[in-house]
Amino acid sequence: MATPPLVQSFPYVAWILLAALAFGSFLFAVLTRQLSDATTGYLRFTAVSAAVLAFLTRLVDGGLTTPVTLTIVSAPQELATWRWIGLLTFVFLAIAWAVLVRRPRASLAVGVTGVVVALLTLAAAAFGWAPTQPDAVPFLVQLATLSVVTGGSLAAIVLGHWYLVTPKISERPLILQARLLLGALGMQALLFVTWTTLAGGPGQVPFSAFEGGTLLLVVLRLGVTILFPLVLVYMAWRTAQTRSMESATGLLYINLAAVMAGTIGAAALYVSSGILV
Repeated sequence: MATPPLVQSFPYVAWILLAALAFGSFLFAVLTRQLSDATTGYLRFTAVSAAVLAFLTRLVDGGLTTPVTLTIVSAPQELATWRWIGLLTFVFLAIAWAVLVRRPRASLAVGVTGVVVALLTLAAAAFGWAPTQPDAVPFLVQLATLSVVTGGSLAAIVLGHWYLVTPKISERPLILQARLLLGALGMQALLFVTWTTLAGGPGQVPFSAFEGGTLLLVVLRLGVTILFPLVLVYMAWRTAQTRSMESATGLLYINLAAVMAGTIGAAALYVSSGILV
């Protein structure tokens, strides 16, 4: 008896979620280190958390099954190998960056290298799992965008908690991260409109995402996990400007829950049905 597509998709959805949390949070830590005066403790904690999440992704990677009834395909051995090598390399680089965070030049070099390795790892996943190479390009864009939004939301939550225990630190890091999240969520909204109206996934045709059993999931994806977070992050940004950090953190908590639900839903739709949203 064949395994249902939904069950088969679980390991791949978990891989995408964990990788997005790891890579995006590390990117935000690197950018926050370069563009603001965030505390060393926060930066190190976020980088080490990213390393742990990437290691968990590697564990999930080892348990991926052959996608018999899914839209995606089994990755060629060389791309699968690069995928797990990339994850382990990222773990090492994230920890190294945490150690070197006080050294501007060294941390910048390691941080940029870590971001590049993360992108190459996502590329290995996209080009390995997509049915064709042309399909891999929008899939890679989707994975990268999910990483920025999901991991960035996690990094912002951690930063919000830092204000609760160290209330006198500068508000600039949180304002910066809120702006970055607003830009990333705006990009997600534009990609949603592009992919659902012009098509983006394997076999997807214009407006087909709004037909059949996927209609409710697609509508929820737009309203609850893209537009709603946009409003929440905007409110958090304006609240952070007045140094109401408890309120900003509460808003970012709700945002993280909505964004993670959206990442899970978007990953499941692509993996099982080839729909990009």
